[in-house]
Amino acid sequence: LSQLPGWSVRPDGSIVIATGNDDALGLYRCTPYNSYGTAGESRPTRVLLKDPPAFTVRPKEEYFQEVGRELVIPCAAHGDPPPTITWLKVGSVGKSSAQVDGNSSLVLHPLIKEQHGVWECTATNQVASVTAATSVHVLGTSPHAVTNVSVLPLLLAANISWEPGFDGGYFQRFSVWYTPLARHPPRAHHDWVSLSVPAGAQHLLVENLQPDTSYQFSVLAQNKLGSGPFSQIVTSVPRGFPVTTVPPEPPAMTMHVFLSPPRALTANETVRGVLLRWEPPARASVALSGYALELRQDKGGWEVLERSIPGTDTQVLVPGLIKDAFYEFRLVAFAGSYISDPSNTVNVSTAGMEVYPSRTQLPELLPQPVLAGVIGGICFLSVAVIFSTMAACIMNRRRAARVR
Repeated sequence: LSQLPGWSVRPDGSIVIATGNDDALGLYRCTPYNSYGTAGESRPTRVLLKDPPAFTVRPKEEYFQEVGRELVIPCAAHGDPPPTITWLKVGSVGKSSAQVDGNSSLVLHPLIKEQHGVWECTATNQVASVTAATSVHVLGTSPHAVTNVSVLPLLLAANISWEPGFDGGYFQRFSVWYTPLARHPPRAHHDWVSLSVPAGAQHLLVENLQPDTSYQFSVLAQNKLGSGPFSQIVTSVPRGFPVTTVPPEPPAMTMHVFLSPPRALTANETVRGVLLRWEPPARASVALSGYALELRQDKGGWEVLERSIPGTDTQVLVPGLIKDAFYEFRLVAFAGSYISDPSNTVNVSTAGMEVYPSRTQLPELLPQPVLAGVIGGICFLSVAVIFSTMAACIMNRRRAARVR
């Protein structure tokens, strides 16, 4: 063995071959012995060299497809002996509805919401197993449930935070639901209270809770297609006031964060669109991170139009509105992880705005030079008609006098 690099024998008699190559091929026998001799050789064992699986076609990192359509994800591998290809959805319970074609490709037809997630292609033979993962995003569905819901108990309040799930391809909003747990409830069910979450936020402070009372919290996601499933329910107990005769001293590093909404939001029509102006929040104990602009059309739902307005700006231009429509605008301010209440709402009606022409509208008034020419021509014709009439009357009177 000393003549073969990388070969060694362990104290228990096992042989170690660091690198498998053609030198390792063949039959092997083990002969144990001591000072009294040996009882004979072991049965022979044969060493064969085989190739582990290796992917020849790997799936892409992500796939996006509309719900109800077909999605085919390729995956192929080679090895000695030839490997077996299997597909599995990570975190799935039981047998999935996926199919595999003759080329070992994953076939999802029709694609459903439950097939959203991470899929793994595994190639296995007698030597080893290798795995490649890909993420499938199913578009055109209601939102998926939020994850990692946590509740931080505070004084007569609780701060709820979470991680959003996939939005289904549309903008999603969140609402926090909570209810107290009474020891002897007067009726079998609980009354749940829901609170809307500001657009873009992933946490909410629930205030005015009862001290030393257990509460259940859950988060619901919604988009234009409907509501997703509720998150897992988390139970927490808000802290009450400490029972002591001496009021506790506040910590030296306590910092109260104040962030009032933007002020004096106004809207003005310009030749390029609607110009919105505002004043910064009156109270902000931390530096502003920016603003988010929300709008709604014809009393519909509020939508985020722009979520990354710099904190140093005090105006923004909104072009491209639809003619003959009614819009409402409002602003919220961001400071770190804190979000202010919405500002005052301004109304904008695009009825008759020349900036936003409609294909079906009637022609507008003529330009002033053309209009002046038309009016002058009408006046000239009127004067000519009057003079002609007067001349005709005079001629008729003279003719009548001659006849008499």
